[in-house]
Amino acid sequence: MTTTTPASNAPVPAETAETGFPGSGYAPVYGRIPIMDLRPQIADQLFQTKAYVGEVVPFSCVAFREGHDKIAVDLVLSSPERIAQRIRMKPGRPGLDEWRATAQLAIDGEWTWHVEAFGDDFATWRHNAEIKVPAGIDVELMLEEGARVLDRAAANARDAARTLLVTAAENARNSASSTRERLNALLAPRVRDELAARPVRSIITRSQDRTIRVERQRAGYGAWYEFFPRSEGAVRGADGTWTSGNFRTATERLEGVAGMGFDVLYLPPIHPIGVTNRKGPNNTLVASDTDPGSPWAIGGEGGGHQDVHPDLGTVEDFQAFRTRAAELGLEIALDLALQATPDHPWVAEHPEWFTTLADGTIAYAENPPKKYQDIYPVNFDNDRNGFYSEVLEVVEYWVGLGVKIFRVDNPHTKPLQFWEWLIHEVNAKHPEVIFLAEAFTRPAVMQSLAKAGFHQSYSYFTWRNTREELEEFLTSISHDTSDFMRPNLFVNTPDILTEYLQHGGRPAYEARAVIAAMASPLWGMYAGFELIENVARPGSEENIDNEKYEYKQRDWAGEEAAGTSIAPLIRRLNEIRRAHPALAQLRNFEVQSADNPNLLAFSKHLAADYTSTGITDTIVVVVNLDPVNTHEATLHLDVTKFGMQPGAGFQVEELLTGEIWDWSGSNYVRLAPGQSHVVSVRHS
Repeated sequence: MTTTTPASNAPVPAETAETGFPGSGYAPVYGRIPIMDLRPQIADQLFQTKAYVGEVVPFSCVAFREGHDKIAVDLVLSSPERIAQRIRMKPGRPGLDEWRATAQLAIDGEWTWHVEAFGDDFATWRHNAEIKVPAGIDVELMLEEGARVLDRAAANARDAARTLLVTAAENARNSASSTRERLNALLAPRVRDELAARPVRSIITRSQDRTIRVERQRAGYGAWYEFFPRSEGAVRGADGTWTSGNFRTATERLEGVAGMGFDVLYLPPIHPIGVTNRKGPNNTLVASDTDPGSPWAIGGEGGGHQDVHPDLGTVEDFQAFRTRAAELGLEIALDLALQATPDHPWVAEHPEWFTTLADGTIAYAENPPKKYQDIYPVNFDNDRNGFYSEVLEVVEYWVGLGVKIFRVDNPHTKPLQFWEWLIHEVNAKHPEVIFLAEAFTRPAVMQSLAKAGFHQSYSYFTWRNTREELEEFLTSISHDTSDFMRPNLFVNTPDILTEYLQHGGRPAYEARAVIAAMASPLWGMYAGFELIENVARPGSEENIDNEKYEYKQRDWAGEEAAGTSIAPLIRRLNEIRRAHPALAQLRNFEVQSADNPNLLAFSKHLAADYTSTGITDTIVVVVNLDPVNTHEATLHLDVTKFGMQPGAGFQVEELLTGEIWDWSGSNYVRLAPGQSHVVSVRHS
């Protein structure tokens, strides 16, 4: 519901103030000026919209008034520190009564905003006067009406502005001057500028307040890398048995990860692994005594979710590992997997936390046709408060050890209500803590997890490969759900090796890295992607000899020296991301046109008002999606998206090669398999 508040520079006539209505006392839903369709907001208004520090957020509404009188609309935005700013909204699409503005939210916390619509009395007078006076209609009346508008403005103006307005009104009333001179006095550029900045307002109508939760920048911007610490430094003996890597040996890999420009290092579960029903290589049901088992089979003789696997070291070793990562600019993200092996202490101490079948056995996890005999899923209803409290304690424990990011395993298989409660409880005390939802499921479920509080989400990106699929997907995540959902575009995971990667070889890997890193402010990869590990277990989307069930040795430096690693490309992509603020934004993705369906083209633009340098930043990306054939096309750019006039020419720098080209709205491109153009537009 909207309400009217007094104007700041003109008294509101008593009959327009909504202090009460005659008759039954019914209060209309519409304010004096109707204000509707406030955005950003989630459709059901049950949850707050989201942003992250530095994000440029679009605001909009629908507002109009009866008749032909002009209105204006202000966005009034208040920071968590209660510092308010007023931003004039601009008309949107013609004929739809839309009003739009953008604002960059610079600090974390809860922001409030509302919209104020008002009669713009000078604009209304000007519209009428510019029609009537030249036509000789009501000339004296129109000039006097204009002078009175300036009188009202001058009453609240100061110093030079007041003198300007008073003088203009006097000149308009000077009958010794010509009609044109008198009208020009009222329409002088300085007068128009003053009344645009500080309009004469009437029938001011205020919308309801809305809120936006602004989270720290890492919640919406960052490059993730996943590795198994047990593989980093693992050694295979002559007899074929392995000695596990640990946090100390894994520390040696941190410089390589940081050197590729990643911000977050995600670790699969680091807890003790159960022995009962332990999985062997390639998810077989038979494991030897030396097979390490799946890290997601949590709980054993060494403890549970608050313990470190003995092979990895101690809590102190983990702390040293985390500290070294922080020195290199890496945050550690830990896996939060709420499940247990038959050997987990929870099973003996709290059997009520699991589901007991009719035959007396505890149900193991299934996702038909997949079976996980080494894992018991939790029953969240038998002892709700007891289990909820246990999980909160687990999270608090790791937060106390400096962990501020959690990647949550399969959250869609747990009650939505639980996640809403847990994330609220954690963030109320630790607002800097971030939760990433690893949920590949139905859109409504994934979106509901985001609304409930998850700061980031896995997505369908790995299965979107054609240009049509990618254009639809990337547009949707950037515009349709961006008020509450932030997809993290992982190019692969231990469980996901798509057919495109299996059969596309190095060109497919290069193309996917460019798309993920350039199209989204959040992207990630699982170790081995840079080495083009693309051999799948027959009949599956998983790597053969999957690292989930065994150790894996890799020669990172040797592969890069031999030229078989795409680490240099990944390093360059992350350098470009850090150098270009347009790539830190989610909502500015725009599809561009190439007349060849095998080429994906898009742009990301950030106006100078929102960059730290005050220089406009525009990136254009063109990717060859065909991993086998070379393709050429004419690239047709909508340069109006870059703040340019149609037909403008400009220079671009190819950021992957350093070449400088002269471009216009239409440009010839030719790309070999795996080749992309990432160009920066040089704004004059």
